[in-house]
Amino acid sequence: MSSPREVTVLGSTGSIGRQAIAVAQQNPQRLRITGLAAGGGDVALLAEQALTLGVRTVAVARATSAQDLQLAFYAAASQRGWAKGEYSLPEILAGPRAAEELAARPADVVLNGITGSIGLRPTLSALAAGRTVALANKESLIAGGDLVTAAAKPGQLVPCDSEHSAIAQCLRSGVRDEVARLVLTASGGPFRGRTRDELEGITVDDALAHPTWNMGPVVTINSATLVNKGLELIEAHLLFDVPYADIDVVVHPQSIVHSMVTFADGATIAQASPPDMRLPIALALAWPDRLPHVQPALDWSTTSTWAFEPLDEAAFPAVRLARAAGEAGGVRPAIYNAANEEAVAAFVAGRLSFRGIVDLVARTLDDAPDLGAPACVEDVLAAEKWAREHARVVIGQGM
Repeated sequence: MSSPREVTVLGSTGSIGRQAIAVAQQNPQRLRITGLAAGGGDVALLAEQALTLGVRTVAVARATSAQDLQLAFYAAASQRGWAKGEYSLPEILAGPRAAEELAARPADVVLNGITGSIGLRPTLSALAAGRTVALANKESLIAGGDLVTAAAKPGQLVPCDSEHSAIAQCLRSGVRDEVARLVLTASGGPFRGRTRDELEGITVDDALAHPTWNMGPVVTINSATLVNKGLELIEAHLLFDVPYADIDVVVHPQSIVHSMVTFADGATIAQASPPDMRLPIALALAWPDRLPHVQPALDWSTTSTWAFEPLDEAAFPAVRLARAAGEAGGVRPAIYNAANEEAVAAFVAGRLSFRGIVDLVARTLDDAPDLGAPACVEDVLAAEKWAREHARVVIGQGM
């Protein structure tokens, strides 16, 4: 048997990162995690992960957390009853570019599970180093756009989102010229069926109560506004090179069918499984192979009903805004994403209403100057900086 595939996990203390570690631990003959990166907000968990996995390198974004991480290593080792000399500490990289440096270190696969567009530089770093990138950080592809797709060789970007993993699986049923449409499914979030007026007064706790998925707070709120589906629409276009006009979004409350592909002859192939991120994570890490016993399959001996509904774009305009931003191209998707990140932070802090999140994204896009196509990362960052500052001003004016 060949040696295990070496994996670097960026965002190891987050939801995706923790599940990726669990998948690797269930498949030690196939996967070995050798590097971890995290923001630094939970150094105790990061140290525990690093010692359990025996990784070579740990990266922490907060430079001030490096010493805390070293102390956490000693504390975790002490709890295990390890004496000095019984274990070796991994190398520690610290600072805002630490994940970017780690992403270029030797590994077979880099899983980018960082939340937000700060994942862009690590994605580009991993691609430049020739690593396969298991992409859970959709924002880096959306913000980077053509920069990322131009840097990626064929097969180097492997999707980790359940929807795009589903599409990648369905696309195995035909060749590119036979593809007619991509169909992204959306759960509809906790407010499915409500009108725009009925979204008044939504609290943070309301928005975090997702009916089918257990995700981090930012992704969960993005799912409640359907911004997440807007981001996935842009991501699908960039990953699979299918025109926006040929990508549909349909509401599927059960979250069993994760997405579909319709072919030229009228056949539609769907990927179905219980809502569990371990399956797309495992597939991304082992791609193109499948790992055994990742999660329970659907139980066909029990009665179940699947529903599909059109998206209410009047109540949830985020997907329409994303489609327009994607079709405009350039840095417009980066502006869409950056404005949303500011809006979500303001909502969580109580400075913006739930409906105000997408309203702020729309206003930022309306007010954005023509910044052209990005030639480098700095162009993307400049567009994001403009969007964030504009959003903050609008929030400060009491939107």
